[in-house]
Amino acid sequence: MPGRRVALDPVSSHHGRVAQGAVVVGKHVGRWGAAARLALAVVLSLPFFATAWTLIVSTSFLAEFLGQGRWRPLSTLTREPVARALPAAAGTRPVPLDLYSGSALRRPPGLVLVHGLSAEGKDDPRLREAARLLARAGWAVAVPTVEGLTVLRLRPEDAAAVSASVEALHAAGYRRVAVLGISLGAGPALLAASDPTLAPRLSAVLALGGYASAVELLRYTLTGAYAFGGVTGRAATVLESAIAQFARANAELLDDAGRRLMDNRDPAAVDERVRALPRSTRDLLEALSPGRTIGSLRAPLFLIHGRQDPAVPFTESLRLDAAARAAGRPVRTAIVGAVGHVEADLRAGLLDLLRLWTTFYACRRAAEG
Repeated sequence: MPGRRVALDPVSSHHGRVAQGAVVVGKHVGRWGAAARLALAVVLSLPFFATAWTLIVSTSFLAEFLGQGRWRPLSTLTREPVARALPAAAGTRPVPLDLYSGSALRRPPGLVLVHGLSAEGKDDPRLREAARLLARAGWAVAVPTVEGLTVLRLRPEDAAAVSASVEALHAAGYRRVAVLGISLGAGPALLAASDPTLAPRLSAVLALGGYASAVELLRYTLTGAYAFGGVTGRAATVLESAIAQFARANAELLDDAGRRLMDNRDPAAVDERVRALPRSTRDLLEALSPGRTIGSLRAPLFLIHGRQDPAVPFTESLRLDAAARAAGRPVRTAIVGAVGHVEADLRAGLLDLLRLWTTFYACRRAAEG
């Protein structure tokens, strides 16, 4: 006890030099022993403090994300991340890739952030802000440009940019990497993550507003209709501008059968018109559907989707969830009112917020191992 150690101090010469020397040695031993016990206590408590900090930053991240600039708790708690280019290549083709990282006492988990439809790719201002926010939340965030997503012309090879980003993070010392795919970016993200050769690198996969079936996504885009597992609905309008953009970007696919499909607005006629497409086009639609490969995923899968998503219906995340469960893969899904498409929606109730928080936090914990 502290009082006893004070009593041992050599305050009297009565003991002589030998006694004084012994007490001095005893004091140093006692101090080193106390230091060792303190160090041990700190080491043993690190998991608690790490978990507590993860709780704090996860909550602060969601508060800032949902606040849309109204609240900035995470920015108050953390320093501005640093962005730099990270070398990456898919085969012989370089992949434009930026790495956002903040200051940390230990190496943070790696994360590949895959953008949705954006002409600016990795340089989209909203994406850059999201990457900075995720870096503040304790990730090392790699953001590639996925070429097909800059012009609404997805192809299976777009998944290579995601794989190359994972490998680049791994080469930079981030041994386990999570992948976050946003909207249409969930397609190449999930296709890459389902590649068995990439599985040892991955810790978690999160899709925000993603899709499972290219055909069902076309059905919704062309007609506004969606359905899965007894859930059905139809949007009041379709986005004719998005249909026209798709047609321009994929002109080589629009033979007579392709044009008939693009001109159709009847949900019941979609399947018949898809069957009339050339075999190569039908094979392409199949290859672009991550629901068919989700069974090969080894990392835990997390799905978040807004109930009122105007671009990709939430039934697509339900479809992904069902495919993962059928294959025995670990999956956690949150269908919430806290997001619209991929942006925050402040109309969320407390239960929605809890679902969103627990899903994000569980993903973070899986990424940390």
